[in-house]
Amino acid sequence: RARIMAEGITSERMADSEVVDSRPRTVIINKNEQGYGFNVRGQVASGGTLKPIDGQLYAPMQHISAVLDQGPAYEAGIRVGDRILEVNGTTAEGATHKEVVDMIRNAGDQLTLVLISVKRQDAQMLEKEVERLHSTSKDFFERRSLPITIPDTRQVEKLGERYTVFNIYMAGRHLSSKRYSEFAALHQKLRDEFVEFSFPKLPGKWPFALSETRLDARRRALENYLDKVCAARVIAEGETMREFLEMDKDSGDNQEATKEVESLDVELRVLLADRSTVSVTVKKDSTTAAVHKAVVRKIGLAKENWKLFALFQLTAHDFERKLQPAESPHRIYIKNYSSTEKTCLTLKKWVFTLTQEVLASEDNVARNLFYWQAVEDIGKGRIDPGSQLKHLQVLQQGHNKQLQFLDLARTLPDYCAVIFPHAACDARKQGHVIASVSLNHLKLLACSEEGVLEDQDHTFPWETVKQWEADIEEGALAFQYARGEKLRWIRIFSEHFEYMADCVSRVMDEIKWKDQAPVIPAAASSMRNGAPQVGQEDEERETKTKRSVAPSKKRAQPVPSRSHGDDDDL
Repeated sequence: RARIMAEGITSERMADSEVVDSRPRTVIINKNEQGYGFNVRGQVASGGTLKPIDGQLYAPMQHISAVLDQGPAYEAGIRVGDRILEVNGTTAEGATHKEVVDMIRNAGDQLTLVLISVKRQDAQMLEKEVERLHSTSKDFFERRSLPITIPDTRQVEKLGERYTVFNIYMAGRHLSSKRYSEFAALHQKLRDEFVEFSFPKLPGKWPFALSETRLDARRRALENYLDKVCAARVIAEGETMREFLEMDKDSGDNQEATKEVESLDVELRVLLADRSTVSVTVKKDSTTAAVHKAVVRKIGLAKENWKLFALFQLTAHDFERKLQPAESPHRIYIKNYSSTEKTCLTLKKWVFTLTQEVLASEDNVARNLFYWQAVEDIGKGRIDPGSQLKHLQVLQQGHNKQLQFLDLARTLPDYCAVIFPHAACDARKQGHVIASVSLNHLKLLACSEEGVLEDQDHTFPWETVKQWEADIEEGALAFQYARGEKLRWIRIFSEHFEYMADCVSRVMDEIKWKDQAPVIPAAASSMRNGAPQVGQEDEERETKTKRSVAPSKKRAQPVPSRSHGDDDDL
């Protein structure tokens, strides 16, 4: 049971009273199936100006923004507005929202907080200070040159009104078409948001019809405006500018332009495993499924192998995220226009079953993709070559040695596994976990919050995983596993939680594939030139899995959820 450990603090709720004891108090909360039962809100940046609370100076602190009625936090005497001074003995003064939320999430089943209650007027003053810091703590000195242009204009006639729109392009790709009034609205919105930035002058409104000369001058002036404003990276990558550069389908001014533009053909470049790119022409509103089909057709991949490859997005930290079938690759392409890469889209293998990959390697195109991805994964440390490194290097440098290289690479641990960046997990009181998904199991490797591996891991064979889901509210992969007769939920809080859930679903599907899997030709399942047999380890691995795994693709029932962002439910 949650309890209060402080002298002079009563169990009376003081949410509506101005008689507030501002002395720090310690509370201990025991988590139940609904979590801790409170939300946290506060500054997203670190540091801040010291402010007095009851005569004592404190750095900005995260605060309690909501308390679940009759929940653990409620029973502990926590109330809305309480400031969090410490979390499990670690100071939270001046900490970012993410840092405090991570400390709370890593507390396990019992959480110790040191809190300070404040009067309503003090809380309002502190909240205003947080908002002020958010609006002024911008870095305008990090600059980037972007190939943004307005090469031409066009006339639009709608509901009896005729007006001019300016066509905005980024590196030759059409982004959107905006009229002058939308530029003026953008200018005002940016000035309100980035008050300390010195904005260039927006060309003035002309009360009369523009001649061709004046129209061209306005086009060049607006192009110059966007060029200078977008040079400040914090503005170019901000939500306001991104929304402006995207076509607004709901806008009355842009509906007609949207229909015209969305039906246009666009060219997308997709990176292949050998670092070459393939260009495909698709409709601007094409989904991932449509673009994937265009890419695999363009490179000549055998149709029976299409399902073994998928489109991915290149992300930070050298990790690729699988795109959802209904996503818009062109929209992702545009949103990442500030990337220095030649494209943010790539085609990678999407298969966990080794025998399926071996069989597909009879197709030269598929084999080439498998080979170069293996070379990249080993080179970047995603697959540990161990004592086979020199042998692999010799094979890579040899002529027509792709098959031998792949046969040897496929014997390495984690060859057909997806290993995710480290993330917080509610099964750990401290530190993070690295999740690894393979055909046999889901493995969690303990590591520090910086990603340094520790001497601890836990393996969940698939027959023990009963339910799973991508929990959007929590931003987590939630899965239920059986330990004896007990069932328990575990959550991994990762920005790639949807991809994690996709991997689990894919493995469950592939386990079913094996029941209809064709016999692998001997030539495709043995090593060349006297090298060790390949396929045997995979066959033993799959046979063991096939005997033990028989779960249906069972989606999870709703689990206790929390909001995320800068207002987290804990």
